[in-house]
Amino acid sequence: MASSSSYNPPCAACKFLRKKCIPGCVLAPYFPPEDPQKFVNVHKIFGASNVIKLLNDVPPFQREDAVSSLAFEAEARVRDPVYGCAGVIAFLQRQVDRLQKELEAANSDLVRHLCNEMSVMSQMNLIQPVNSMQEGTGHVYARRVIGGGGFYTPTFPYHYVNDLMSNWKNHSNSCENSGGDSSGGDGGGNM
Repeated sequence: MASSSSYNPPCAACKFLRKKCIPGCVLAPYFPPEDPQKFVNVHKIFGASNVIKLLNDVPPFQREDAVSSLAFEAEARVRDPVYGCAGVIAFLQRQVDRLQKELEAANSDLVRHLCNEMSVMSQMNLIQPVNSMQEGTGHVYARRVIGGGGFYTPTFPYHYVNDLMSNWKNHSNSCENSGGDSSGGDGGGNM
């Protein structure tokens, strides 16, 4: 009766292979009975004897990572027999490339918008630097509005705008409507 209370179900590997799961089974910690499909995929792609050999060759602290890699590759290979993991990697790389292009386009639009806004304001002679010491550093954080008595303060630091504008100007020879802009003395037409 005592043996029935300490009964451990066989691991998914031993159950699938229809053999007795011994206490020192090398597959038991990595293929629990609750997830039989994990071993089915690994066995279908790599074979049980190859997995056992691999786990015996790998140091114990790396076995879990090895089984995770085998399971991922096996599942990918079952889903896509031609490309397997490489197909997943290629798909993710295309997604990263697309998102990088979208980010570059958004940054370009932001710089173009800021450039047009600064050009319009300078043409109307509505802004001037708060003091020449701030403007000399290239980091103007507020500009005085002439005739209004207040300050025009951007929603984000000007050094970020300056970085964006210099990057954009490097990629494009001229900014729309910004040629000959006399809004500030920090050189190069930067804010």
